[in-house]
Amino acid sequence: MKRSADPSADPGSPSPTATGVVMIAMAIAVWWPAFTLGAWGELFFDQILTVWAASTAAFFFVVFDRRPQRRRALKAVALLLPSVWVLLGFIEASSDDPLTLLGDAVGFIAVFFAIPFTIWILVRVMWPEFGSTIPIGSRWVIVLTIAGIAVASFLLGVSHPNFLTCDHFAVSGNSEPPGCTPAVP
Repeated sequence: MKRSADPSADPGSPSPTATGVVMIAMAIAVWWPAFTLGAWGELFFDQILTVWAASTAAFFFVVFDRRPQRRRALKAVALLLPSVWVLLGFIEASSDDPLTLLGDAVGFIAVFFAIPFTIWILVRVMWPEFGSTIPIGSRWVIVLTIAGIAVASFLLGVSHPNFLTCDHFAVSGNSEPPGCTPAVP
């Protein structure tokens, strides 16, 4: 049976508004880590630990949910990435040690892939039909939009001296990133 292109014709389809809300939530979650990576050249621990908390809660839900789920094991493993990063942090290593490089790589993956994935899983937990009823074209719009916002946020972070001053960072309670522009007196 062919589905109608009109979301209102299929009561299980998410509305364009609901899809927009999910896309906006993903963008809000992705922009700051991408900006900090561009401005300071690193991901802040609080960003990764926030992802860790959400993904750990989602992991337990996925594992103990009694409803049938496709790819349950794959989801569970992906949701454990931030926990692997936290555990790697307990291993003492030098900066050129392969474990340190692995920890950095897992941290990067945990933030940039786990944030949108965790949000997607949480949305699917709260609204199981959401992902399966979105047309593939709309899924690509969401993915490309979030990726574009992440890249744009990173580039804004890199170019912060062009439109932000050191005072902007200080007043907001952030440390001044390298190369920030002093305020003009």
